Amino acid sequence: MTQQITPLELARGVYTSAAARHARGRELFGRPLTLAEKILVSHLWDLDGVTAAPQRRSTTAELRPDRVAMQDATAQMAVLQFMRSGRRDTAIPATIHCDHLILARRGAGEDLAAANTTNAEVYDFLRTAGAKYGMGFWKPGAGIIHQVVLENYAFPGGMMIGTDSHTPNAGGLGMVAIGVGGADAVDVMVGEPFGLLWPGVIGVRLTGELSGWCAPKDVILKLMEVLTVKGGTNHIVEFFGPGTASISCTGKATICNMGAEHGATTSVFPFDARMAAYLRVTDRADIAALAEQHAELLVADPQCHEDPERFYDRVVEIDLGALEPMIVGPHTPDLVHRVSEMRAAVAADGFPETISAALIGSCTNSSYEDMERAASVARQAQEHGIEVKVPLLVTPGSDQVDATIRRDGQMQVLESIGGTVLANACGPCIGQWQRDDMEPGQRNAIVNSYNRNFRKRNDGNPETLSFITSPEMVVAYALSGRLDFDPQRDTLTAADGSEVRLGAPTGKELPPTGFEDARDGYLAPSTDPDAVAVAIAADSERLQELTPFAAWEGTDLTGLRLLIQAAGKCTTDHISPAGPWLRFRGHLDNISGNMLIGAVNRFGGEPGTATNVVTGEKGINCAVLARWYKGEGLGWVVVGDENYGEGSSREHAAMEPRHLGCRAVIVRSFARIHETNLKKQGVLPLVFVDPADYEKVREDDTFAIEGLTALAPGSTVTIRLTHADGSDETFATRHTMTAKQIAWFEAGSALNLIAASQQ
Repeated sequence: MTQQITPLELARGVYTSAAARHARGRELFGRPLTLAEKILVSHLWDLDGVTAAPQRRSTTAELRPDRVAMQDATAQMAVLQFMRSGRRDTAIPATIHCDHLILARRGAGEDLAAANTTNAEVYDFLRTAGAKYGMGFWKPGAGIIHQVVLENYAFPGGMMIGTDSHTPNAGGLGMVAIGVGGADAVDVMVGEPFGLLWPGVIGVRLTGELSGWCAPKDVILKLMEVLTVKGGTNHIVEFFGPGTASISCTGKATICNMGAEHGATTSVFPFDARMAAYLRVTDRADIAALAEQHAELLVADPQCHEDPERFYDRVVEIDLGALEPMIVGPHTPDLVHRVSEMRAAVAADGFPETISAALIGSCTNSSYEDMERAASVARQAQEHGIEVKVPLLVTPGSDQVDATIRRDGQMQVLESIGGTVLANACGPCIGQWQRDDMEPGQRNAIVNSYNRNFRKRNDGNPETLSFITSPEMVVAYALSGRLDFDPQRDTLTAADGSEVRLGAPTGKELPPTGFEDARDGYLAPSTDPDAVAVAIAADSERLQELTPFAAWEGTDLTGLRLLIQAAGKCTTDHISPAGPWLRFRGHLDNISGNMLIGAVNRFGGEPGTATNVVTGEKGINCAVLARWYKGEGLGWVVVGDENYGEGSSREHAAMEPRHLGCRAVIVRSFARIHETNLKKQGVLPLVFVDPADYEKVREDDTFAIEGLTALAPGSTVTIRLTHADGSDETFATRHTMTAKQIAWFEAGSALNLIAASQQ
């Protein structure tokens, strides 16, 4: 059975063949290799059959990942698709992690109990499907997927994919870990290769060491300032330089985790002693020793660092010693402020002076070291009788971290100043926060140590201004209650009336006596899968077996209507928001009711609304209008702006439009994962050759997509607009589909081809 393959065996398999594969890679490229290239070459599907070096950002390569990880919100659709494939078990190790569906409200115990009741049918489905099809299952409350993967499965030099955009967290342990949609995961689980546009490589050279209030979080916030939300697209960000060794393994993971926000395919650090120490303290001494024996395979060739401009598409220099503590927001993770500048920013931009809540944890910052440093700030406050001025919500990353910081006292210190401990789950980071202290539409500011801060992201309130910083800085903000507070210069009032300035945080990166063994949340697949029945009730509102999408008609597409022309930022949160909609992630028809409800229409009106161009009725909910068009036999298109589909990996943002009749999405540019998800589901992802053609579109246009019978890699697709006055206008679009991806379109979806091949 696939699940019997251990992480040690996977690592040994990679290392055994890596040296020869790297040598072959150097022959192909005619030069030394970066670390990212080494790992990719080590995982090429058919290296012997490769006759020319893959070209950065132009060649689509086929890869063989070592494992797949899925969180419960995205796993539902991935598993439903796998069930349609016809395969009896997964081709490589795969795990399901129940971390997204737990609503944060009162605290860990009550919230977890409520989740087990509310989500019972979904958990039963995932548990039974995992048991039947060979997927490991991590119970609700066991931990957040990325922390659990780091603690149990990640290894230097490995490659994995995960159905969550923050899968790159495992890059902190030297792994190429890539966030994907569920259809990509299905490909790999049925034994097909993983297709990836061969990425460029951005080198980030770190020098110096962090000090004072600066934390690993400030490294990625600095990089967000440099790269913005799309500067990493179709690149792997590879860190190197002497500064890498000064950052803990979990600190590296924080940096790689939030790399999803600048659009990178993934991020990765070279193997070092900090990784080996983390492997040993998490009961993987055998992998640590093996990695040390093969250390030269797990770092870039030395020439890459001697002359980095020759080997990297771009080199970014960051002096860790020169960094200042930073905070980003609101509404986008690349709006960067120095903490020392926030007083001026609050005054200039009209941000609220006070904050309404402070939150630490999430998959980005819930390690032992994070909690240690946060507790060191809390301990200073405790000594002076100071408590938090606003709610402080604490999310441990896993049972293992939770149990260890309870044993070592950090949790008690955070609770002593007024902190509330939430379940070991995503919670408010992904909108699972039942917030009772703020009316919808009430303007307020929160600070957190999460990774993503789009409007409405945390609590569903569009007027919540969400700011991201390090966990230790979040605790300082909670103690002051003010957004313009700077612990480096400002003071707090102690219980005796004296003024106290907080000292810089300190803390150990690993527990001196090791982690508590708290892994009871794992269930292995059944040894008798034929005896297991997958639990899906016929009348369920939350789960629905999938039916195939229709194949392409074999002709150009005509008579298409415009559903909406999205203006400005349109993320997957805008296309398919989470929050209360998470409950329908396993029921395609029901969740399609949220389609595009956050998108801003270029032609005005409330977000998520559009005009029925047949009847002239305005202000119709986009999902309702799409259903009407579908019922009338009318296909439709979406037109979008730059970096369309930025954010989460959720394939629902592609499946919902496909289900409701979308034929094409035409944009100025795509975010990587969303573009792939559209291809998988048989939706044409098209990009304006001339971005100015975006302005030609009128609300009441009829679209024709011409040239589809000659669709080929690199071909141009013509869009013909017929305006309401009868005049025509055309413009050119391009696509990035390979021959294999064109076959997905022709078949109606990638899954249709997979299912046919398994028969």
